[in-house]
Amino acid sequence: MDSITQATLGAAVGELMLGRRLGNRALAWGALFGTLPDLDVVLAPFLDNTANLWWHRGPSHSLLVMVMASWGLSAWLAKLWKRDKVSRATAGWFVFAVWSTHVLIDCFTVYGTSVLWPFSDHRVGFNHLFIIDFLFTLPMLVALVWLACLRTKKQLPKRRRLNAWGLGIASTYALLSVAMKFVASAGFEADLARRGVAFERRMEAPTPFNILLWRSVVDRGDAFWVGYRTVFERHDTPVRWTVYPRGAAALAGMEELREVKTIQWFSDAWWIARPHAKGAWVGDLRFGEARAWGDKKGMVDSRLAFSWNVLPAEDGERLHSLHPARTDAGGTLKRMALRICGQREPWEANPRLAGVTGSLPEFLAVEE
Repeated sequence: MDSITQATLGAAVGELMLGRRLGNRALAWGALFGTLPDLDVVLAPFLDNTANLWWHRGPSHSLLVMVMASWGLSAWLAKLWKRDKVSRATAGWFVFAVWSTHVLIDCFTVYGTSVLWPFSDHRVGFNHLFIIDFLFTLPMLVALVWLACLRTKKQLPKRRRLNAWGLGIASTYALLSVAMKFVASAGFEADLARRGVAFERRMEAPTPFNILLWRSVVDRGDAFWVGYRTVFERHDTPVRWTVYPRGAAALAGMEELREVKTIQWFSDAWWIARPHAKGAWVGDLRFGEARAWGDKKGMVDSRLAFSWNVLPAEDGERLHSLHPARTDAGGTLKRMALRICGQREPWEANPRLAGVTGSLPEFLAVEE
């Protein structure tokens, strides 16, 4: 999740654990340890793009590092909080609780988290929440700002109630996302079954800032189908699928490159590729698209949120991250809201894959 969410969640857990003894200092320390795992980004300038894909949400998010950090910091924190009668065991559990909730909520997103490092390089991602979701963060943030103003011992019960409400609403929203994914997933599955479509695997993830409109990616081997549906639609409502050819031939002769292997691992094989003059363009389908409807009626250009250029002949850095061009965010959110309310036309259009280096937008097939 984003840094504001992680700091807010850490502060809320800190208040829950040690608010009675430390007061507002529990909020500050919780916010600090809540963001600490993401400080792996400080090494980003010293790593190449390939190493960064492995490093971010890597070792710092593993269970092993959580345990070691909790034990290693506990003695220092117990000494620091000696006047507040905080034992070393309590200090250690404080660090572990805040750190582990950071990792847990990261696991709710699609990015993937190396919880089992170094024993496994598999990344855990449940795909229940978008990486930024204000409806998850705001209840905790409002409660924390309010309770931070309550400093007397007489106000301690109110502090605890406010924190419980904030954490409770956020936790309920997270659990609700699990149910919403189940509903959406069942709808996608029913549509594929009616069509008699054979596939190897599929995944669902929420669209930005909500848990009502979901996106499914279906792996059919040589192509991926991508479709959208809301949790309010009946199971017999047809899904409009966009077909993305995998384009594996674009990576011919580059399969053994470290950069290519890392992208294939990072994307959990949800990648597509296209050739260009100096190498290949590779995109990760898990993260969705930046959609631009433009001036041409009935057409939508989709630029993948995560994509790279692989340049095998380059000296030094051979993997270059690409960033989608800015689109009309307000217009996109409006269309998304209309799609959630059941109006399909503003959201769905004739799709083109845009943003591929050195290529014009590619018209994509549609399965109605």
